[in-house]
This record gives sequence, C-alpha cells and structure tokens, in this order.
Amino acid sequence: MELSKKHFEACCSFFLVFFSQQVFSKTPTGLVVRGNDTDQQALLQFKAKITDDQLRVMESWNSSIHFCQWHGVTCGRKHQRVTKLELQSLKLSGSLSPHIGNMSFLRVLNLLNNSFYNQIPQSIGGLRRLETLYLTNNSISGEIPSNLSSCSKLTIVRMAGNRLTGEIPAFLGFLSKLKVLSFYNNSLRGSIPPSLGNLSSLEELALTYNALDGIIPETLGRLTNLSIFLAAANAISGTLPVAMFNLSNIRFFDIGENKIQCTLYTDLAITMPYVEFFSVRGNKISGQIPISITNASNLDVLQFNDNRLSGKVPSLEKLDKLSTLQLAVNGLGHGREDWEASKAKNFFAHINILSGTIPHSIGNLSALTIVGLDFNNLQGNIPPSIGKCQSLLELTVSYNNLSGPIPPQLLGVSSMSIILDLSSNHLTGELPVAVENLKNLGQLYVSQNRLSGLLPKTLGSCVSLEKLYLDGNLFEGPIPSSLSSLRGLEALDVSNNNLSGEIPEFLVRFGALRYLNLSFNNFEGVIPSGGIFKNASATFVEGNSKLCGGIPELHMLRCNLKTSSSNSLRLKVAIIVVTLGVTLAFTCLLILWIGKKKEKQATATSVENSVLQLSYQSIVRATDGFSTQNLVGSGSFGSVYKGVLQASGAVIAVKVLNLLNRGASRSFLAECEALKNIRHRNLVKVLTAISGVDYQGNDFKALVYEFMENGSLEDWLHPLIGMNGPETARNLNFFQRVSVAIDVAHALQYLHHHCEEPIIHCDLKPSNILLNEEIVDKLN
Repeated sequence: MELSKKHFEACCSFFLVFFSQQVFSKTPTGLVVRGNDTDQQALLQFKAKITDDQLRVMESWNSSIHFCQWHGVTCGRKHQRVTKLELQSLKLSGSLSPHIGNMSFLRVLNLLNNSFYNQIPQSIGGLRRLETLYLTNNSISGEIPSNLSSCSKLTIVRMAGNRLTGEIPAFLGFLSKLKVLSFYNNSLRGSIPPSLGNLSSLEELALTYNALDGIIPETLGRLTNLSIFLAAANAISGTLPVAMFNLSNIRFFDIGENKIQCTLYTDLAITMPYVEFFSVRGNKISGQIPISITNASNLDVLQFNDNRLSGKVPSLEKLDKLSTLQLAVNGLGHGREDWEASKAKNFFAHINILSGTIPHSIGNLSALTIVGLDFNNLQGNIPPSIGKCQSLLELTVSYNNLSGPIPPQLLGVSSMSIILDLSSNHLTGELPVAVENLKNLGQLYVSQNRLSGLLPKTLGSCVSLEKLYLDGNLFEGPIPSSLSSLRGLEALDVSNNNLSGEIPEFLVRFGALRYLNLSFNNFEGVIPSGGIFKNASATFVEGNSKLCGGIPELHMLRCNLKTSSSNSLRLKVAIIVVTLGVTLAFTCLLILWIGKKKEKQATATSVENSVLQLSYQSIVRATDGFSTQNLVGSGSFGSVYKGVLQASGAVIAVKVLNLLNRGASRSFLAECEALKNIRHRNLVKVLTAISGVDYQGNDFKALVYEFMENGSLEDWLHPLIGMNGPETARNLNFFQRVSVAIDVAHALQYLHHHCEEPIIHCDLKPSNILLNEEIVDKLN
C-alpha cells in the first residue's frame, strides 16, 4: 500500500510539472520560448541562498556582465539559456533554492565538494533536460526527492557523502538511461528496491556506508553492464543471488561487513573475468572457496576474511596481479598447498587451521610485503629462504607450533620495519646476532618460546624499536648496556627468564617507556626510583628475591644498612663531581631538562602502535569525504587533509597526490621506497600508504602520516600578524629552541649515517619542521 502511495505522488508531481509547462509555454498565437530572464532570476535566487562564500565566487554574479559569463555558468548558443551550472569545490555554503527548478534547459548541475545543507528542493523534478547531477560531499539532509524520476534523461546521479535519510525511491527504476547511481556514505535505510534491476544501462551502483537492510534483490543479476557494485558496511542479510556472480563486466564487487548468510560451493561458477576487487569479508558465508575464482586473472584484492569458510584454498598460481589476499578468521586449510602458491604481496591467513610446514618456496615470493599467519597449526622450522623476501615489512607467525632456531637470514631482511612476531611457538637456540640488521623495525616479539643464551649486544642496533618482548624464554646473564641506545622504547618485557645482574640505570632515562616488566628473573641490587620506576602501575619487578628498595607501592624489601651506606657514599661523590665547575653544571642541567621533557612525551597513539590497513573507503570516511573544512594545505603535489579514524578516534594527516601532474605516480613510488626503510622519533611517522582506485575507477594514491597538532616551526618563528592577536602569540623559549636544534640534528644524523642508503633532505626549512602537542619537533 505504501509503494502505491509513493507511485501516486510521483505521478501527480510529473503531471503537475507537465501541465504547468503546457499552460505557461503557449500563447494564443502558438508555442513560444520564455525569455532567458527566467534563468537570470533563478540564478539570483540561487545566489541569495548562499550564506558563506569564502572564495568570493558570487561577486562575479552581478549586472556588470551578462549572466552567461558568470563564474560556473554555461549557456546554449542558440537561446542563451543556462545549460550547465558547475560550482564544484568552491567552499560554498547555503541551501539550495527552489528556483533552481525554473532553469528548464539545465543539463548539468555540479555542486560537489561544498557545504550545501538542508533538503533537495522538490522543484528539481522539473528539470526534464537534466542529464548529470553531482551533489557529492556536502551536508544535504532529508530524503531523496521521489519526483527525481521525472528527470527522464538523467544518466549520472551522485549524492555520496551527505546526510540523506529515508529510503531509496523505487521510482528511480524508471530512469532507463541511468548509468551511475551513487549514494554511499549517507544514512539511508530500508532495502534496495528491486526496481533498480530495470536499469539496463547502469554501470555503477554505490551504496556503501548506509543503514540499508533487507536482501540483495535477485533482479540486480540482470544488470549486465554493471561494472561497480559497492554495498559494504550496511545491515544487508539473506543470501547472495547466484546471478550476481555472472555479471561479466564487474570490476569492483564489495558486499563486505553485512549480515549475508549463504553457502559457497566449489562448483559455483564465478564469471567475472575483469574483476579487480572482490570482497565478501565480514559476513556469515560458509562452504568452500569456489575454484572458479582462479579464472579472474585481473584480481588485485581478494577478501574472504571473517566468515565461516572451510576446506582447502584453491591454487592461486594464475592470479599474477593479486597483491592482497585476506583469508583470516575462517576455518580454512588442511595443508601448506592451501597458500604457498599464492602470489599475494599482502597475505593474511591468521586464525585458520593451516597446517604443515612453511614451504621453502616462500623465498620465491620476492614481492611479499606483509604476511600474517598467526593462530594456525604450522609446524617445523622457519625456512632460511624467507631471507630472500627483501621487500618484507611485516611477518607474524605467532601461536603456531614452529620449532628449531630463528634463521639468521630472516633477521637479515633489513626492509622489516613494522612487526616481526615469532611469539608463542617452540623456537630454540639463541637470538642471532644478525638482529642488528633490523635497524628500522618498530616491534619485535619472541615471547613464549625456548630461546636461551645471552641477549646479543647487537640488539642495541635496533634503534627504531618501540616494543620489545623477550618474556617467557630461557635467556640468562645481564641486560646488555648496548640497549641504552633504544631510547624510543615504549614497552619492554623480559619477564620469566633467567636474567641476572643489576637493573640498568639507563632505563630511568627512557622518557617514552610506558611498560616495563622485569619480574621473575634473578636481578639483584637496588631498584631505581626515577623515571618509569616512579609508576607502580607500569613497572613489574616481583619474583626477584635479591632486589630491594624502590617506591613503597612496589612492596619490595627495604635495602640493608650496608647498601644504604654505599648509596650515601655514591651520593657524596656525585655532589663533589657536580660542583667541579659552573660550565659543566649548566651543561648537565640543560641535558637533564631535555631528558625530562622527553619523559613527559605522551605514549604513541594506537594508530601508530598497530598496523594500519586502510582502504579508500576508510580514508573518505576519516576526512568526511575530503571535506574542505579538513583541508590542511595544498600544492602542486596534491592536497593534505586532517582525518579522524572512526575505529580508534586517532587523528591522522592524509597526503592525496595529484596524479594529473607529470611524474606524480613515479614520485609516489620513489617516496614509498624511501619511507618504508626510515623510522626515527624525530621524523614524521608514515603510518601507511594507499594505492588503488576511487569509486569512479580513477587511480588514487595517498600517504598517511601522524598528525602534528602544533603546526610547523615556521608558524612559531614567523606567525602571521593578526592570526592569534598579540595576547595569544606563540613563542619558543631558549630551552625549547635548543631542543629543536638538537632534535633536527638527530634526524639529519639518522638520515645521513643510519639508513640503509644515505638520504639527503633537500628542503630543510622551518615549514618542514613540525611540532607535536609536546613541542617535540619532527622533520617532514
């Protein structure tokens, strides 16, 4: 009954527009065309609804020139009637005037990337010649006008990135010429109308990030021209129509993060020869991965993760273009043949039941960058051939049954810069001295194995380490003094070993350290009382019977008189040494001040401590559709946007490259090649790189950095007059300026002397020195 009511309303709107045009377009002498003053008045009414015009675009809309010469206005030559209104990306704000419906010759309306709000006026249904409608990335609310179906010549409708509510009108199925229908990133509800299956010319249907429910209609299987189908991140349920697997023109197919329940069979025919992105992740799909998927020779990304799939993974040898394979969190696997043939640069198969050994042929996959095999049943040794994977950034094989020694060849992969996780296996032998090659590694986990011997002194060469977990092994001897160079450590766990000797004093000076576990070893002597040792909730020392002292909250035994006398003597000697000279004392105070400043630095956010796996969708969401309000800066290289990740709330900076510039893609590859091997506390951290396509099929490349709250050194040294006012002008004191100089020197020293290949910063200037919220500078 509700459907027929909408049908009736749409028909009434159509005939009302048709009738009004017949009445007002004829005179007793016959058919006449209304004067173009109608269009001029409509444009002036449009201007009157603009509430914010930062770029002063509307200033050209005045009587000094003909309205056909106004910015963004195009008229037809014959009748001087407005045919195009193109005002995209001009930082305009306001509501859409109902008078827009009077421009009856309008064919193109493009208002994308602005800040228009309120509802789309119903009068838009009167634009019978309208072919292209772009309203993407605004703040438009309300429902999609049902009488839009009266615009029978529409071929492109893009309303993504708004605040639209209500349901998708069923009468859009009457727009027989429609090629693009994009409503992603709104708040639409209800089900996908079956009538959309009548749009035989439809090439793109984008509905991702809404609140749609119901099922995917069987009728969509008739859309033989469909190239892009995106319906991820909704609440769609039911089964997946088999006919959808036979849409031979599909390039992008994404139904991930829904509630779809169906069973896949090995004999299911998937006829998608051109598909590049195929994702059914995050549903309740069971059965086996169909063998026919291996015929999709153009596949770049294949995502079956987070479902209920079982059985063997078919051989993927023919998928030469495959860069990302996600099979994680299923019940897949009965042998190594399930995955060894994969040519994925990124291979995710954690939380399955993969068994057997890691094949020696893994060394042939030289393009591998990320491998995730946690929580499986892999056995045997780690093959030394993995050392041939010289592009590897991350390897996680925790919670398996691997045994034998850690091959030195693995630790020779100097490209490893994110995580090496070998924990919770049965590895034996010593930690190889070859660990010194991992100078760029951020996190190292060898916990819960059977490793023994002394901790290698070469571990101190891993100067980029932020997390080091050695717990649950048989290591013995003291903590090497060479570890004093790991000043960026945020977490250190050596608990449950046989380590001995005194607690190193250099741990007190680790300003970034937020977790320290020394428990259940054989340490002896006095527990320090400075630095992290002042925080009982972050320091663990129990199970060391020969330790004493420390803050009362640690509940350790008090040190005896002999120890106290020894400490008193040391204090007297220290006082005498300090008083030897004023210059030396000043220097010590300056170093101490800088050390304390480093101690106060906040712990890195979760977005820096974890592996970011971002998609174009998540970047669009984080930046509010690349909203102009989030634009930080722009130039010939592209644009930089501030973004907030919805999953963690972390703030990021997104550098989107302008690929229209000659050499932009080559520059992107070169920058990625350089950045993947550099990690330093005084360099702006690159969180991840994104290379793919947007929803229009255009190439998209971006770099994601940590966001620096306090801008650049240029802003502090040379603030713009009147920006903050004299009473709030920012300034750097003497100690802060000295600290900035020291930090820049550290960054340059690292680039020149500690990178795999020396890097010369060719644009060192205050605007490229960024400061975080603690006024710690980082070189960009």
